[in-house]
Amino acid sequence: MQVPSLDDASLFLNRELGLLDFQYRVLEEAQDERTPPLERLKFLSIVASNLDEFCMVRVGGLKKQIAGGVTDPSPDGMTPSEQLVAVRDAVHTLMEQTHAYLVETLVPVLAKRGVHIVNYDKLSKTKRRKVGRVFQSSIFPVLTPLAFDSAHPFPHISNLSLNLAVLIEDDLGNERFARLKVPGTISRLLPVSRRSGVVRADGKLRAEETFVWMEQVVAANLQSLFPGMRIVEAHPFRITRNADMALQELEADDLLETMEEGVRQRRMGSVLRLTVNSDMPRRIRSILLQNLQVDTVDCYVVNGPLGLGSLMGVYESSERFDLKDTPFVPFTGHRLKAETRDGDVFAAIRTQNHLVHHPYDSFSPVVDFLDSAAEDPAVLAIKMTLYRVGSNSPVVRALLKARENGKQVAVLVELKARFDEESNISWAKVLERQGVHVIYGLIGLKTHSKVALVIRKEGSDIRRYLHLSTGNYNAVTAHLYEDVGFFTKDEALGSDATDLFNFLTGYSEKRDYSKLLVAPINLRTRFEALIDREIAHQRQGRQGHMILKTNALVDKPIIMRLYEASRAGVRVDLIVRGICCLRPGIPGVSDNITVTSVVGRFLEHSRIYFFNNGGDQEIYLGSADLMPRNINRRVEILFPVQDSRFIRYLRDEVLGTYFRDNVKARRMQSDGTYCRVRADQEKEQVSVQEHLLAIRGAWAEAEKEYPWELF
Repeated sequence: MQVPSLDDASLFLNRELGLLDFQYRVLEEAQDERTPPLERLKFLSIVASNLDEFCMVRVGGLKKQIAGGVTDPSPDGMTPSEQLVAVRDAVHTLMEQTHAYLVETLVPVLAKRGVHIVNYDKLSKTKRRKVGRVFQSSIFPVLTPLAFDSAHPFPHISNLSLNLAVLIEDDLGNERFARLKVPGTISRLLPVSRRSGVVRADGKLRAEETFVWMEQVVAANLQSLFPGMRIVEAHPFRITRNADMALQELEADDLLETMEEGVRQRRMGSVLRLTVNSDMPRRIRSILLQNLQVDTVDCYVVNGPLGLGSLMGVYESSERFDLKDTPFVPFTGHRLKAETRDGDVFAAIRTQNHLVHHPYDSFSPVVDFLDSAAEDPAVLAIKMTLYRVGSNSPVVRALLKARENGKQVAVLVELKARFDEESNISWAKVLERQGVHVIYGLIGLKTHSKVALVIRKEGSDIRRYLHLSTGNYNAVTAHLYEDVGFFTKDEALGSDATDLFNFLTGYSEKRDYSKLLVAPINLRTRFEALIDREIAHQRQGRQGHMILKTNALVDKPIIMRLYEASRAGVRVDLIVRGICCLRPGIPGVSDNITVTSVVGRFLEHSRIYFFNNGGDQEIYLGSADLMPRNINRRVEILFPVQDSRFIRYLRDEVLGTYFRDNVKARRMQSDGTYCRVRADQEKEQVSVQEHLLAIRGAWAEAEKEYPWELF
């Protein structure tokens, strides 16, 4: 058998289709009967929201390439036009399956458990009167019907907005068209009733909840908006606009101003997708297609409600906690908690390094670290990178308090964090008004690294305390995303962090970092050298082995390097949450490579890179996925974990359990498809996320008796 060249297109999977494959795995979680019903509804909402983002960014990017005459194939050999055709088919299928599962399966399942998502025409007269009162008091005043005729141009339809296309008739029989936007400031699914104490058939009590779709309520009350007219029909529609902003940064004098303009342009981007119901007449559909300038192939027809991302509102507002995952209390070890009781988090870090694994471990030590730095008179300066911090951020509050207390505070706020641009622009302005040194990212580079550096005067010495992480400084997502953080006073890492901030805030061209792998400076060369080292160990009989946990593996040179390692006999185990363009199990190329994907309760987000190194094992953590954008066009870092106890934990309890997972894990086949890992009848079921929650519970119990013996 002839072995193909390592850059042969047949050895690579398509990036765009790989991202859609991930959405199918999320959909599988919604279809998994072992998952609590409201959690399944949440997963459907996530699929819908992810598809919105995919169309705004990835489809928008492909269309721009085609419009620009780009015909260069991707590594898998597909041109942009070919990718767009394949993507359209995949998106159509995924949308159809998502809507069908909601309407045919999940809504009935929820109804049996007392959560009713109903159509307006199924409400009783009593409930219709109640909803009518809500409409008149809270919805009607917000609505603005917009006519479309010779005197009124077709109105602008905002991105991701839900609308009604309304046909009305005057008393002379003349037909008119109007567009009505369903307000996004009010919950899409209106709570109709909540009853507690309902007795079930088995004699147990439960709460009953009923929700109705707002657009149906609006459609049923259109006469209030068009008095004296006859309502002929009304149909919902929704559009998705291009959000793939191309900023001319090199010509921009003010990056903040450029980003603000870019966000405004996104709202006006070209329409990429029109979504309608199957019962919308062709004549109304034609009006929309013509005036929105949408190709027929970009009109997506579904059965059921549009914009299923709104289902998250039911999940968040429902009081049926018995239909959600069991809540848990994140763990905070005594070593960190006890020594910070008096506010001296720095004493805890001086004593030893600390590893925190969110959401299993609490995010509060990170906030405590910054709060302590803000209040401690010995702290001279704080330097941070902020990528996504969310609203009402305790991290930003700590930085503002530090500035009030006279600390020097320098913060790089990444304005180009996709879909968080507006939030980050607002925070940047708030920080700057309070005298914080704010840097708005770098021209041509997105800063994605997660670093907090505190400089403290201790006697006659200056000491640097450091927090490094794989995840964002976001106190909300820290409860939902799986990430690893690290506290240290390591002098070499502190010195590297200082050099990194000089690069971010000034004109430093330093390239010889001691311990950090920094993109786009040395991360690629250092990472490829780590792979080459495993190949060398294998050839010298020292069991080459790598475990690479990442969100995405797309970078062609890295993939080719991994193929080389496999050919040399190195064992390569990949844990890739989302896109993986590498094909495992190809004879003579990737026989020694496995690819595992885990989709579960928490979003797998950490990047953990393990190298056996001939037995002298090394682990790197950080913000960088194995993608060209991360390695070439972002400021990213990977940092080494050298404490033996942390290496054991990450290697055995974390990475090792991913490969034992037979509940939420899937294995990629050589053709790019995924198969669930099934537990043999004689084997126990293992879920890595449940395992890590369970050991935290055991630690909490053990600490009551032996508070200082755990890592």
